[in-house]
Amino acid sequence: MKTPTGVLTWACCVLANFAAGPVFGQSTNHLGLAALRDLRLPDVVLDSVAAVTPDHEANPRAAACVDVKGTIGGHIRFELLLPEAWNGRFVMGGGGGFVGTVQGVSRDLANRGYASAGTDTGHEWQPGYMAGWAYNDLEAQLNFGYLAVHRTAEVAKAIIRAYYQTDIAYAYFLGCSRGGGQAMMEAQRYPNDFDGIVAGAPAFDWTGLAACMVEIGKALYPDARHLDHTALTKEALVKLQAAILEQCDAQDGLKDGVIQDPPSTHFELAKVAGLTDDQRQAIQAIYQGARNARGPIYPGYAPVAECDPDQWIAWLVGPVPPLVAKDHVPDLTFAFGTQIFKGLVFNDPDWDYSTYDLSHFEHDTRLAASFLNATNPDLGGLKVHKGKLILWHGWADPALPAQATVDYYRQVRQHDPAAADYCRLFMVPGCLHCGGGPGASEVDWLSVIVDWVERGVAPERIVASKREHGKVARTRPLYPYPEWAAYRGSGDPDSADSFVARSAPVMAR
Repeated sequence: MKTPTGVLTWACCVLANFAAGPVFGQSTNHLGLAALRDLRLPDVVLDSVAAVTPDHEANPRAAACVDVKGTIGGHIRFELLLPEAWNGRFVMGGGGGFVGTVQGVSRDLANRGYASAGTDTGHEWQPGYMAGWAYNDLEAQLNFGYLAVHRTAEVAKAIIRAYYQTDIAYAYFLGCSRGGGQAMMEAQRYPNDFDGIVAGAPAFDWTGLAACMVEIGKALYPDARHLDHTALTKEALVKLQAAILEQCDAQDGLKDGVIQDPPSTHFELAKVAGLTDDQRQAIQAIYQGARNARGPIYPGYAPVAECDPDQWIAWLVGPVPPLVAKDHVPDLTFAFGTQIFKGLVFNDPDWDYSTYDLSHFEHDTRLAASFLNATNPDLGGLKVHKGKLILWHGWADPALPAQATVDYYRQVRQHDPAAADYCRLFMVPGCLHCGGGPGASEVDWLSVIVDWVERGVAPERIVASKREHGKVARTRPLYPYPEWAAYRGSGDPDSADSFVARSAPVMAR
């Protein structure tokens, strides 16, 4: 669900990690530009086909490639980079937020020999997180929900095969936030599109998430006429985070500013000094999530102590930087929650969050959930395809409650007790939304999924790192859920070697 600036930050960090992946046997046999420009595909217009000359002064590793930009079905824009020295692999990247610009295409990956593609999902981005593009436009909604990524994948593959005059060895999809939800949608609806899929901090249950965000909005802004007044101030949030660290940091065996396993910690909000009753009520709403008389709808946020001015404040307190907000938007949680209901559920720009009752939530969201949500725990198609899916989520994510991803993975394991053979979840302590935070969150996910798909090396222990001033300052191991990394009691706390796996039953957590 990242902001546009957040998308760029995430892309720079994550795609840089991707670029560290392996290089395979390379092929230089391909069509000429003229022949590629003459390529005809049903319902596809190639808007531009251009050779990209590498700038070796700016980047000594830059590679020559062809940049293809096109439109599918008159609305879905895409971009595809075709490296001259192709390694036989195709990687598609996901988008963030409501997307609306071509995202996920990576020059860094092209420099490594991967064909790389991305899409805008069929509409143009609107400032202020407005979903006006979706009002009463079912085609736009379906494209955004699941069709655009699938159609782009099919078209990109067709162009790749035509250009290189050979088949694709392996295809991968990697995304975070909205891109993580796109990844899960592909695994569930179109399991044959990709051989390996990585879904980070996934926005996969859009209607449930919107309900959670709106419930938080009610607590933070009970009066819709006064969005400039919030019950939870930045100062109150800082007090809360300090108290969480004081109460919980040492409960995992190491006092280091990172809570390794938030569900196993015990936190008492009543012991936090200096908060008003309204602030306590707002904090409780953040922790509680959304529910109605029939039970929980979506989980809340875990009490974790990573307070970051660029993410925690913007998501839960605000204000949103003018760079990304056209109109007054109090915070990003409020913006996304209300816009999902306005543009994708009710198709009503005048819908009022402050009077909405979740008692009819399931009925109200039935249509939107059918094309937005990737909540099906049956990954049988992926299993038959022999594909692999990696889920990962930062425990300190202020945008999307991490517990939702844990709950989904539990459902997958309940549906198929052998699901770990093709689907694994890694929870990342101290990681904010798609990266950052005090924890070690940098992982070369592309190499991890490539090893699993192509070499049969299932990820049992991943070493994540944290960089400061360009150098690795901390490493921590990540283990497949429900295992988590516990300090062994001695050794350098900034070294992954000082941690061991601690287990807890999947269904008991």
